Amino acid sequence: IKALYSNENCLQKATDLIENHFCGPSPDCEERQIFAEQEWGVLKTTAITWTGWNDTAHKVLPKSFWGQSNIEVHSGDVLVTKAGPRNRVGVVCYVPSTRNRLVVSGKMIGLRPNKKRVLPEILSGLISRTEPQKYIQDRTTGMAESQVNFANEVLLDTPLCVPPITEQAVIAKIIRCIDVSIQQTNAIVEKLKQVKQGLLDDFLTQGVDANGKLRPSYEQAPQLYKKSLLGVIPKEWEVCRLEDMTKAPICYGIVQVQLFVPTGVPVLAIKNLLGDYINGINRTSPRIEGSYSRSRVTAGDVLISIKGTIGRIGVVPKHFSGNISRDIALLRPADTVRTEFLAQLLRSPVGQKILSLAQVGTTRAELSIAPLKKLCFALPGLDEQKRIEEVMWRCDTRLKYEMKQLHKLHQQKSGLMDDLITGRVRVTPILAQA
Repeated sequence: IKALYSNENCLQKATDLIENHFCGPSPDCEERQIFAEQEWGVLKTTAITWTGWNDTAHKVLPKSFWGQSNIEVHSGDVLVTKAGPRNRVGVVCYVPSTRNRLVVSGKMIGLRPNKKRVLPEILSGLISRTEPQKYIQDRTTGMAESQVNFANEVLLDTPLCVPPITEQAVIAKIIRCIDVSIQQTNAIVEKLKQVKQGLLDDFLTQGVDANGKLRPSYEQAPQLYKKSLLGVIPKEWEVCRLEDMTKAPICYGIVQVQLFVPTGVPVLAIKNLLGDYINGINRTSPRIEGSYSRSRVTAGDVLISIKGTIGRIGVVPKHFSGNISRDIALLRPADTVRTEFLAQLLRSPVGQKILSLAQVGTTRAELSIAPLKKLCFALPGLDEQKRIEEVMWRCDTRLKYEMKQLHKLHQQKSGLMDDLITGRVRVTPILAQA
């Protein structure tokens, strides 16, 4: 790594910059957060992300593992994932603050910086850079890309090009200013998500009247409602089975996609339901795909993940042509059902609760097609579906805007951090004015 700080810069190993490092256990745990004063929790790897630290991503430890203060995470620590899928190994974050009694697991390593040599924010930024990441990834091993790991010594031996401590303080101050904007925008995003879920819950139980306003609740206006097998619903609504809300039989996709065929037919997987219908799509041979004409998708089809990750919902965009994997069910909305309304219904707390009724399996959960077809939902008329869509579209538009702003702030932080800690942009003029 070429030093950009000239003689001021010093190439050091990570181990020379820390007071100590620590790893923890990975026992079987209850899938819940700690809530009692005496309980201890172990972090999930999802607590460590490129966008920051999340101390809510943890599980309660068995009582025999409580009290291990030597591996407890403190404010100012730097955490690095070291085991898991390739794209989740080597992820780094700095811990600005944390709740008590959380420990690292065996899938991560905690670093406690020696603050006389490196500040926590700077150490996190240094390990995140391209060269250290390549050094770590080149020494990561595993039988498959889905499960790789590296030894503690790999991280500890990673060479880092460290700015002078005086400049680190100024760099950290600059980065903290961006962090404040990130925290504020993230708070807006989380609030909008909660608002959206609340609106969905209201709209899908009370509906929207002809003026575009939320219909009064049953307690306020019981005459506007009727009893049904789903409880009280607006008088204009009907209870429909999911199979009656589609114009084609609900089905799953290709059972055996086989190897990637560069010129083959695109086959959507669960990961694509998050909205990426371009990148990372598998392709299978036309011969295999030809046996699954029932699950060929068209624009406006609604897709549900039915194995492993249950209940993820996607909508097939315009101009996409292809098929789906066996982990996805295809719903082609009937003429009495609008695509976006159906997608919002299935994504909502109400819809997800109903979908859970068809879920089976413990080792690997799945939604079976037969009971899925029989699930019942309260369905408004087309005009009311459209009104609900319009309100949710406005909510989604604001949420997407704030998420885009948040993404831009993270990119700005990453780019500025790299410029500052490599010396491409110097902070000496700021020091001179201090």
